[in-house]
Amino acid sequence: MSSDYNGTSAAYARQEQGYREKALKLYPWVCGRCSREFVYSNLRELTVHHADHDHTNNPADGSNWELLCLFCHDHEHEKYTEHDQQSGSVVKAGENDHEAATFNPFADLKAMMEKKK
Repeated sequence: MSSDYNGTSAAYARQEQGYREKALKLYPWVCGRCSREFVYSNLRELTVHHADHDHTNNPADGSNWELLCLFCHDHEHEKYTEHDQQSGSVVKAGENDHEAATFNPFADLKAMMEKKK
């Protein structure tokens, strides 16, 4: 049995496709957590995450959306389950325990290439 609650109905699939297309036009194709960049060939690995976890809340300005790679999106949803199981504490939707990546492995690439010569 399919339902909109579980996100398995055909109507939900059409709605999801609509907001995904809008989000991909609004935002750069970069994961909001790990900063991984995407191109057309691997764009299927970039998902739209609802900040308030309400998939029916899709404002036209995209204020409830965040583009996340598959791995970061899974982590975002998994952390609520883990907190409930391990500590019994309540984690509110939209709470963030993961900061965006700041490390740039190519920051000193030019100097490293010159050193090699």
